Amino acid sequence: MTPEHAPSPAPGAGQAQGMSRLNPAALPIADAARVLTRLGGKPVPETMLRADLDAGAPTNADGSINLVHYAAWLVKELSAGAH
Repeated sequence: MTPEHAPSPAPGAGQAQGMSRLNPAALPIADAARVLTRLGGKPVPETMLRADLDAGAPTNADGSINLVHYAAWLVKELSAGAH
């Protein structure tokens, strides 16, 4: 399995000094919401992500979110709405 397809580690696994490592190619919805909120500067609640998933945003087979694929889907959706 390549690193980009590896699941995020279980909570507490591989933590160094209280910090956990997240895999941006396989984030659980709650972790994706936290990461997007911190990086984007605006709240991204889990309900927003779940609404996008219901609207067709891509997920991995295990239900986790690949942030790159999700971002590409958002760009596609935004560009489709611009026409």
